Amino acid sequence: MSKHQAPGARPGQASVPSRTRRQNSATRGGPDPLVALRAQLEQRLHECARLAESGVNIVDPATTYVEVGVEVGTGTAIYPNTTITGSTIVGRNCRVGPNTVIIDSRIGDECEVFASVLEGAALEAGVDVGPFSHLRPDSYLESGVHIGNYVEVKASRLGRGTKVGHFSYIGDAEVGTNVNIGAGTVTCNFDGKRKSRTVIEDGAFIGSDTMLVAPVRVGRNAATGASSVVTRDVPEDSRVAGMPARVTARDRQELPRDGSRGSGPGE
Repeated sequence: MSKHQAPGARPGQASVPSRTRRQNSATRGGPDPLVALRAQLEQRLHECARLAESGVNIVDPATTYVEVGVEVGTGTAIYPNTTITGSTIVGRNCRVGPNTVIIDSRIGDECEVFASVLEGAALEAGVDVGPFSHLRPDSYLESGVHIGNYVEVKASRLGRGTKVGHFSYIGDAEVGTNVNIGAGTVTCNFDGKRKSRTVIEDGAFIGSDTMLVAPVRVGRNAATGASSVVTRDVPEDSRVAGMPARVTARDRQELPRDGSRGSGPGE
């Protein structure tokens, strides 16, 4: 192959410089892709400039994608590889990104969203999410909620100060305040035909690898041991363990939290 011949060209066929191809496209009346790409870039940079003028810190405008109409509060920092679209509103003094996608969501003041995806979610002030978590539509997180790594939340409300540290699925659930949800917890909300709700009341402690088979309710200040499969409602202030879970103590304080009777660390 001749050194002037383009890869894939037939023998004797000369290569056509890309600039010439663009010129030919314009001559034939077709759109010039370079012009379109420049317009996209200018629009994106214009949105970054608009936010910067209002006191938002855009760490890397070249990799930040903010759709027209998005609102971001003063003092918020947006880190590289972040996309914010739709009707999203971000409050003041937040940290967003890097590697984050936010769609049609509302985020309160002083929140942190790190390397995660939010779709149609709402966060009150002081919530932190991520890395590598996914908030799906109709997720509502009250103030001070902590969502750690590899957590999925869908159509659920989590009360003030509740923590879901890692590797959990919370779907179709109503979770109270100051609840600790251990690693590997799953709300089993779908039985193959219909979806049902899980209710976890204030102050409950959900041990690691607990399966909550909906519809089910965990009472106020109740606890589940590690690897429990909860198929019946758990009375308040009691403790359950096993598969299926059975009451092991009527008073949660009767048993130690050292893991010897099936409780699991929540963080």
